[in-house]
Amino acid sequence: MGSGSTRVTGGQVDSQQACPVAPVVDLVFSRWTTPILWTLNEFGRQRFVELQRNIGTITPKVLTQRLRQMERDGLVVRTYHPEVPPRVEYEISALGRSLAPIFAHLADWSTENLPKVEEARREFDAAGGHS
Repeated sequence: MGSGSTRVTGGQVDSQQACPVAPVVDLVFSRWTTPILWTLNEFGRQRFVELQRNIGTITPKVLTQRLRQMERDGLVVRTYHPEVPPRVEYEISALGRSLAPIFAHLADWSTENLPKVEEARREFDAAGGHS
């Protein structure tokens, strides 16, 4: 993936050195992070219930956990409005928005290549799961 030395610790290769994109994949492409970022990027600032509705199948508990982690990671901004009743809104941060080109490339790749993946799967399955 790039040049440079690979650090070996206790006989194991440091995974960040072996694949420098691994931490980004762990951060951005975890189970619910991508749909949350996509939704906030597409629809803008949203309240919790709106965000949950726009994502679909996510539970409130998981959404709360992911939003907290994403806020901690700097990908989401949480704004508390001390009204009666209190209002909380979430929006994608500038750092989170900087991922938009990556998502756009993935969407393009998906459109172009997912049919090829499906065809490869059909061929593989038709051969009994053997190449």
